Amino acid sequence: MVNTNTLAQLAEQLGLGDYLYLGKGIAKGGGRNLKSLLANAFEAVLGAVFLDAGYDAAYHYYLNRYRALPSPVRDENFKGRLQQVAQERFGETPVYDSEGARVGQHREYTSVVFAGAQPLGTGHGASKQEAEQDAARAALEGLLGSLTEAPAAKTAKSRSRRAPRKKREAPPAEPSPAEPSAMETVPAEVVPLHAMAEEPVAPAPRSRQFGEPIE
Repeated sequence: MVNTNTLAQLAEQLGLGDYLYLGKGIAKGGGRNLKSLLANAFEAVLGAVFLDAGYDAAYHYYLNRYRALPSPVRDENFKGRLQQVAQERFGETPVYDSEGARVGQHREYTSVVFAGAQPLGTGHGASKQEAEQDAARAALEGLLGSLTEAPAAKTAKSRSRRAPRKKREAPPAEPSPAEPSAMETVPAEVVPLHAMAEEPVAPAPRSRQFGEPIE
């Protein structure tokens, strides 16, 4: 509901572009139709409603204007999506190189997005932000449409480095020939039947200090 395209569309419904106080240069360059300026103008109007009439009035004013749109526009955050894809595949954050040039009476921006030294896409727009979004969109189409093997191999390599090394386990010790292994059973001592019938003889008491039998 709150993005540049939607707010600019609301501003166009009110004709706010005709009331913008602009310099001669930007006015001749089509500044009254720039989405960023129109969106800012509508936010200013909404802020004035809030200051004069309160939150509820501004809330309902915005909702009524928004619901009156024939088809609200949704912004695609191509730059955010490209940042995620570029960090996953290249381990780099995208960098944009943008320049503006005058084309006739309008000013147009060209932006090239890089991941490291590799250019990913080029975009154009009436503003720097639009050009960067267009460049990010072109980069996403190139990356997600036809992925090369190099980024995948690099990703696999980086992931393999981050994987924790497994500790080497010592080989199991062989049982000593003098001691029986855990799998072997030690035969119990055979006790004659007549010895089991006899009453056990209590041992003679010993001294606690010297351990000698007490007479």
